[in-house]
Amino acid sequence: MDWLEKLTLLSQDHDLEVDEEPNVGRETLPACHTSRASGAASRLLDHISHVILSGGQKVPVLKVLLTSVCEYNCAYCPFRAGRDFRRATFAPEELAQAFLQIYRAGLVKGLFLSSGVVGGGVRTQDRLIATAEILRNRLGFDGYLHLKLMPGAEAAQVEHAVALASRVSINLEMPGATYLKQLAPRKAPGSALLEPLQQAHRAAQNLQFGPKRRRVSLSTQFVVGIGETDAELLRTTAYLYRQLGLSRVYYSAFHPIAQTPLEDHPPENPVRALRLYQASFLLRDYGFSFEELPLTAGGRLDLNVDPKTAWARQYLTHPLEVNRASREELLRVPGIGPKSAQAIVRARRFTRLRDLQQLRQLGVNVNRAVPYLLLDGHHPEQQLTLGF
Repeated sequence: MDWLEKLTLLSQDHDLEVDEEPNVGRETLPACHTSRASGAASRLLDHISHVILSGGQKVPVLKVLLTSVCEYNCAYCPFRAGRDFRRATFAPEELAQAFLQIYRAGLVKGLFLSSGVVGGGVRTQDRLIATAEILRNRLGFDGYLHLKLMPGAEAAQVEHAVALASRVSINLEMPGATYLKQLAPRKAPGSALLEPLQQAHRAAQNLQFGPKRRRVSLSTQFVVGIGETDAELLRTTAYLYRQLGLSRVYYSAFHPIAQTPLEDHPPENPVRALRLYQASFLLRDYGFSFEELPLTAGGRLDLNVDPKTAWARQYLTHPLEVNRASREELLRVPGIGPKSAQAIVRARRFTRLRDLQQLRQLGVNVNRAVPYLLLDGHHPEQQLTLGF
């Protein structure tokens, strides 16, 4: 089996590992890239995903497993032990060289590297680290590298992974031991999953404030739709953002895989995952606490409306004066995000905001924001839109 055939096998079904925001799916690469993907390499385009870096840049990455052999029996996973399908395995050197060919061809700018677990989490982590070391130290790759942490990885391995990667992650899978036992019976939520993430947080902090001062982001993923509530997921999410400084929490809507124990379990509505992302952003970027999220008595988000609008309808009963509201208050208004809130605060230093065109130019979604705002003491819908 040649390296291209292995890559094709080891990148299919890898969409279970999320590294994208919602609505940022696989895309056709620009012509300058696709024109160079001639012959067999064009088969890889279906397995190229995109990540959004902290500066907003979208980067194409190859998402691949070191091996699809796995000794774990996770109930939802296509790579679970005992499932009948064609598997493949890369040696660290082989995968590093294969990725470098794709990188030099201009098809990708980064690598998301994970693996099935073979011989335990520690041994598997060693092989992932060995691949990263070859790329970084011998082949000179300095682009985006997302490195997975294996369940049960040792503290020294976690520190080494953080030193090599742009991002590290470990999938917590579910927001509690009861659900996790149902989904992934061989994974211990504390020692195997959460503890490596806590160690990664400490290592990333040491790196950020150490002599080299390099930032490494952390992320995790939950499977959504096995019986857990939104409240359970979001309470854990709030802890991860607040205590461990995660940059991303991803939500993968469950879909059944043939030849798994959950093959007859109904797929989760993708709208639910979208609402979880939106609520997650309120926790991460908008200053909301978990207690403020608009959850029902059953711990669910409303699927028919985004959670920020649901909160505003209940609590923003008196419109805010744009010229006086604090940045924190502006962030609570639907249609105003962190950038537009900051833009409003800056603009008020030089001018008084009186019409909707000014808000549009500052990045506000005025259609969503209008019901909750006053402009110079008046409701915007009662004004003429004059511009500057």
